[in-house]
Amino acid sequence: MKFPKGLVFLAFAFLAVFELPAHAAETLDTVPRTAVMSAFEPEWTALQTMLAGRKDYVLDGATFATGTIDNKPVVLFLSGISMVNAAMTTQRVIDRFTISRIVFSGIAGGVNPQLEIGDVVVPEEWGEYLEAVFARESNGTYTIPSFEEKPFPNFGMMFPQREQIATGGAKLERRFWFPADPKLLAVARSVASSVALKDCTGKHKCLTHKPRIVVGGHGVSGQAFVDNAAFREYAFKTFNASVLDMESASTAHVAYVNKVPFIAFRSLSDLAGGGEGENQMGTFFQLASDNSASFVRAFLKALP
Repeated sequence: MKFPKGLVFLAFAFLAVFELPAHAAETLDTVPRTAVMSAFEPEWTALQTMLAGRKDYVLDGATFATGTIDNKPVVLFLSGISMVNAAMTTQRVIDRFTISRIVFSGIAGGVNPQLEIGDVVVPEEWGEYLEAVFARESNGTYTIPSFEEKPFPNFGMMFPQREQIATGGAKLERRFWFPADPKLLAVARSVASSVALKDCTGKHKCLTHKPRIVVGGHGVSGQAFVDNAAFREYAFKTFNASVLDMESASTAHVAYVNKVPFIAFRSLSDLAGGGEGENQMGTFFQLASDNSASFVRAFLKALP
């Protein structure tokens, strides 16, 4: 049977389309930049006031603002709250811009009892505590399946697990902690003593202590807003955590897989259930956001 020439041409064109190699998404900006991301609107607002030479790119409704802060090229963006949002926007900025390093700036709940509201913490490592097995209960005892690990003590039915990560090797890597970049941590330490932090809100609600900066220790992240004293104590004892948030560990995870240097600055807006009375985030979120942004600005200025 002889096929019409036009039909043969269409058949080859169809095959050619499906045999084309996959191409990466278009790079929107070729200037090597520091990605500075935030999860919460007040954090994003504080950082935008510092931006010079602004140019916006909008991707699927999200705004990525390029420019400079103290003559250092940056791209600012808002991830939105949650682990999924943070991971998605982190990968998006890596794919579409030329990223030298990733900096997360924002607020968090304090876990270490030696820390107080307004303090800024820069952890050395981040873990995802809600990567977990929720165990079955029998007569008040929780038991996980025999094929699962038990790298940490449980919190009731919740048994935190290490992640399985595909990094290109023959076997999946199992990992709980994702590191901040040592060189970026060194820069943060070098400028910590020079940053003045706020101790009063715009509505003249003042702290009873002077906030301080702590570089080092652990942070943990998960898909939950924690306002529970018992879990706060568990997170401190189990993970030696200083802070607890809903984004940083997922961004650290994506940065690790992409081999992009990462660091997170988190200022305490509340004590994750450890304070007296109602959670204080509603009172101190802007103060905490401003303190984190101030430290980030000093950090950016000190970069090579």
